[in-house]
Amino acid sequence: MTRKANLARRRVLAATAATAVAAAFSLLPVSSAFAQTAKKPVVALVMKSLANEFFLTMETGAKDYQAHNASKFTLISNGIKDETDTANQIRIVEQMIVSKVDALVIAPADSKALVPVIKKAVDAGIIVVNIDNQLDPDVLKSKDLNVPFVGPDNAKGAKLVGDYLAKKLKAGDEVGIIEGVSTTTNAQQRTAGFKQAMQAGGMKVVALQSGDWEIDKGNAVASQILNANPNIKALLCGNDNMALGAVAAVRAAGKAGKVQVVGYDNINAIKPMLADGRVLATADQYAAKQAVFGIDTALKALSEHQKQSQLSSVVETPVNLVTK
Repeated sequence: MTRKANLARRRVLAATAATAVAAAFSLLPVSSAFAQTAKKPVVALVMKSLANEFFLTMETGAKDYQAHNASKFTLISNGIKDETDTANQIRIVEQMIVSKVDALVIAPADSKALVPVIKKAVDAGIIVVNIDNQLDPDVLKSKDLNVPFVGPDNAKGAKLVGDYLAKKLKAGDEVGIIEGVSTTTNAQQRTAGFKQAMQAGGMKVVALQSGDWEIDKGNAVASQILNANPNIKALLCGNDNMALGAVAAVRAAGKAGKVQVVGYDNINAIKPMLADGRVLATADQYAAKQAVFGIDTALKALSEHQKQSQLSSVVETPVNLVTK
């Protein structure tokens, strides 16, 4: 066989082999071809204090959801030591930026102080979704940021609780409000809802102090309010942790059954107190689902290749009155 014929034969064999490989590859399912290169999105959940049962419930709900959707996304969850540890929460967000997560779902410890680092995350191409405590709209606007808030109407929830309490009181009765961290939007909104209900019922708000969302601080503040206002008939607490502290203060003051206590969150620890009347009412904003609502919003944005500026500004979730 001539040299020219040998060359032609090798070309034919090479072409035949290439065609066979291509044909074999084309028989593979499309999913198999992409499975080796597909990357699951990484979602970072950054919460407030994990010492608060509400956020532990939120984290558990998120982890359960991820476990049932393990093929769809990877979850990283973080929390801070206490409700006022804003600096550490900022550091956690900075770590998530360095880690190049795809989405950040955050319950900010402070409605204003977290905005600059959230802008850094958005500028890094991370989809950011705000849950639980709404970021300050004016500060967001000053940074030309659109961050969707996925959560309940806190003022509406607090008004539901306050309206129920008002039915147990009479016009002119004195009440006190124990607020969460005063720089947070949800604390401000809950206080506004409580005030609205008390005003409508003709009650008189004689005290307003912050309990920083915590049991011990709530207890100390409740004791101060009770001592300074001997005729007080009720304490409206911005969350159930502070309500737990208030119940202890009411008992210590010898006023059990004489001073009503209401809360917000419907954590497990409050349920026995609802049952025996130590707490009159609370609001359920579905802690186990709240992070899931935020994660779903982030995953939808990622799957549809939406930009941060294209996301809806508010996605309202349920909140309901809970009584005995």
